[in-house]
Amino acid sequence: MNISGEVFESLFRKEFNSDPVLIHSPGRVNLIGEHTDYNDGFVLPAAINKRIILAMAPNSLGKIRMFAADMEEKRYETALQTEFKKSGLHWPDYILGVSEHLQKKGYSIDGFDLVFGGDIPIGAGLSSSAALEGGVVFGLAELFGLELNRTEMAKIGQLAENHFVGVQCGIMDQFANLHGQEGSVIKLDCRSLEFEHYPFDRDDLRILLFDTKVRRELASSEYNIRRRQCEEGVSILKEFDPSIKNLRDVSDDLLENHKEKLSEVVYNRCRYVLDENKRVLDACTYLQQGDFKRFGKLMYGSHYGLRDLYEVSCRELDILVDATESLDAVLGARMMGGGFGGCTINLVLEEEVGSVVESVKAYYKEKLGKTVEHHVAKIAQGVSVLETA
Repeated sequence: MNISGEVFESLFRKEFNSDPVLIHSPGRVNLIGEHTDYNDGFVLPAAINKRIILAMAPNSLGKIRMFAADMEEKRYETALQTEFKKSGLHWPDYILGVSEHLQKKGYSIDGFDLVFGGDIPIGAGLSSSAALEGGVVFGLAELFGLELNRTEMAKIGQLAENHFVGVQCGIMDQFANLHGQEGSVIKLDCRSLEFEHYPFDRDDLRILLFDTKVRRELASSEYNIRRRQCEEGVSILKEFDPSIKNLRDVSDDLLENHKEKLSEVVYNRCRYVLDENKRVLDACTYLQQGDFKRFGKLMYGSHYGLRDLYEVSCRELDILVDATESLDAVLGARMMGGGFGGCTINLVLEEEVGSVVESVKAYYKEKLGKTVEHHVAKIAQGVSVLETA
């Protein structure tokens, strides 16, 4: 469907016969910094130009009325409450969860109407859920004059997903959705939530995503195993430095001096996390210098670490990265997200996007006998009010 403010303004008027506020809410990518968030490390995400548009208005009816423009079961309605029951449709739960947790934090809202839809591919790891949460919390702040800053909004979105929807995500997705700026990426400290924007302003570069369409149940169980392995490493290394709280606090020297105390697997997990945190910090330096070639090499390094030390890649992801290694137009490539499927993220010269897509798809077909989907994205503005003519 046409993803424009005018379209959603018209849909809203047809559905609810009133004039809405329009909200732009983007998806996100993570350029580098994977599996570092729960180790109190650093990540480097950005908002992108795939988005959800939300049209919202108060209704004075004490009800939440929703219309999802691109879902099969489009409508859902419930009385405004301080505690909601799950909808049974899944998509309304993000909206209900935000509404519930805003009220639990002491913010007062009234009934409202909502129409939304967008072009963020569902299930591709671009955080359509965080886009919906961020758009709703931002929109409700606009409608009802709530005094929240963007970090507080991100925390509300995370609470909704953790405690209402039931997905134990970190805060990166919601944070990038709300703090994104056109032409820059966000270095986020996952311990303190301090953040800085770094320039990513090469108009001749595009972010190219290849989606394996592989969704493996293994991902959630293996994710928990990786967390435990990191915690095991911390508990052993604390014997040599009691001030250590997380892998963020472990130095290279401490890890290497006591590696014989760790199993090979636990050492590898710790080694990867320390390396990846350093890659994020180095990546920020290269962005300040405008050195995108060295930035891209760090992306490849991230993938090799995820493949060999953290062991969360899979054959499909490895083949997609392998396919780019001989292509001069690809500056960097790696798996993105939790692993065992999903997408690779690639940094590609804009004028060569077509030839890169053709080459990678042919390589993937030759190796696996399967096709792969792709999406082209550009770094964009975070959640904002959308003005129409």
